[in-house]
Amino acid sequence: MIRSKSNMRFQILANFILILFTIFVITPFILLIMSSFTEESTLIRNGYSFFPEKFSLGAYAYIWKNASKIMRAYGITILVTVVGTAVNVMLSTMIAYPLSLEQLPGRRAITFYLFFTMLFSGGLVPSYLLYSNYFHIKNTIWALIVPNLLLSAMNVLLIRTYISTSMPSALFEAAKVDGAGEFTVFFKLVIPLSKPIIVTMGTFAGLGYWNDWTNGLYYLTDTKYYSIQNLLNKMITDIQVLSSNSSMAQASSEMAKLPTVGVRMAIAVVAMLPIFVVFPFLQKYFQKGIALGAVKG
Repeated sequence: MIRSKSNMRFQILANFILILFTIFVITPFILLIMSSFTEESTLIRNGYSFFPEKFSLGAYAYIWKNASKIMRAYGITILVTVVGTAVNVMLSTMIAYPLSLEQLPGRRAITFYLFFTMLFSGGLVPSYLLYSNYFHIKNTIWALIVPNLLLSAMNVLLIRTYISTSMPSALFEAAKVDGAGEFTVFFKLVIPLSKPIIVTMGTFAGLGYWNDWTNGLYYLTDTKYYSIQNLLNKMITDIQVLSSNSSMAQASSEMAKLPTVGVRMAIAVVAMLPIFVVFPFLQKYFQKGIALGAVKG
């Protein structure tokens, strides 16, 4: 009975903490969404509020005027995210599997090299010169994909550790005794059994590609290759320029009506919306991955 009461108290405390944490996480998003639907003058005068005093779609109307550009940017972002994530995870897994084998020659040296790249890099200027002058990715779709492919050292080490701790070497040896080669072992055993860590790393890589805007800033000057993050950032800059010059323009009264603050909120909502839509469908893969990990553990 004492143990049961102790467990109940712990469960109540844990639920309370989780509910409180959930509220803290959700609150900024609710405030962001409500602010995007608030009339500009009200938003400037009263600040952000969970209950808008004056409802307005002005911010979204301004974004709708650029709907064709936004849809194109969405298409580029989706393409970059899917292709980049798939290649990123595949390369990381192909490097992690050999490093998980104790008999691999030079295993420690290669692992140290990967770890070293997590601590030091060549810097922004050498990277820019390398990608621009030798890889020739400037003003191409590859500018949004290639740079992030070389930033997966952490993914490699995490996948390597997962394979080493969750898959006994005897399993690989038995497969090789039956005539399986390294590629067969990799595609038939390693990838299916590594689904939990692959889904997790793939989610991190996908979020990185979706939210990335620095590569577009460095390597893109042609707006037709802009991702959604780069396009929306450009829209914010244009709004700021128009607002700062509105006093000297002939149409100052119209420019003054531009929802500068509201547009920022609406742009953030537009950028995050696909993540909110897709993530619930990925949740089941997380749950399945946890279950597979528990069975193997």
